[in-house]
Amino acid sequence: MTLSRYLVALGYGTRKEAERIVRQRRVTTFAGAVLRDTDAYVHADVRVDGTPLDAPPGSVILLHKPVGYVCSLNDRPPMMYELLPASYPKRTAVMASIGRLDADTSGLLLITDDGPLNHLLASPKSHVPKHYAMTLAEPLRGDEADLLASGTLLLKGETTPLLPALFTATGERSAEVTISEGRYHQVRRMMAAIGNHVHALQRVAIGPLALANLAVGTWRLLDAGEIHTLRTAALECKALAKAKASRE
Repeated sequence: MTLSRYLVALGYGTRKEAERIVRQRRVTTFAGAVLRDTDAYVHADVRVDGTPLDAPPGSVILLHKPVGYVCSLNDRPPMMYELLPASYPKRTAVMASIGRLDADTSGLLLITDDGPLNHLLASPKSHVPKHYAMTLAEPLRGDEADLLASGTLLLKGETTPLLPALFTATGERSAEVTISEGRYHQVRRMMAAIGNHVHALQRVAIGPLALANLAVGTWRLLDAGEIHTLRTAALECKALAKAKASRE
């Protein structure tokens, strides 16, 4: 792929704009050598106006989404893309969120331009565990863990029971829950189904990845090892779910 086409794929502009950037000698190596359109290049060594290129294709971003932001290009602002480099939504393969967090939910959000990985993690068949911390409107009764672990709880308007979920009380009105499905507004609806209301909700982990100390509104790139671990965990969860279904 020529250098200008690569820049287009990374969201640096239209084909004409990318060709102009190269022609104006604005693309160089780390050492300062000017790159022509047909020169060989390595992503990590390329600079545009002295700045390293944005993340290479196939990258995965871990974002600490603040409350109020939406996970879409076609919605009201503020949108998650306002927290990311301007080139990301312009890529040939758009950097898209893996699943979504609603505007009122904060926490761990994964974003990638790797379509197969996005499909694997977002697929209902994968059953990758997602861990949430929440503050509730009413005091806990004490039977929430048993109700959510039963595998019999129905959400309003649905006929298929929820898969068992792990619930741990952390205070009079606070708790953590781990689910392995991704139904619409699932955590909020499951708490409503047992007679409570979620006041604040934060996703703190997906599979082996945790939010840890990442500041609200900031993000980081996953390294190759983390992406491999995440993919492997998703495949294992999918295989376990398939094996369980075949036994039932």
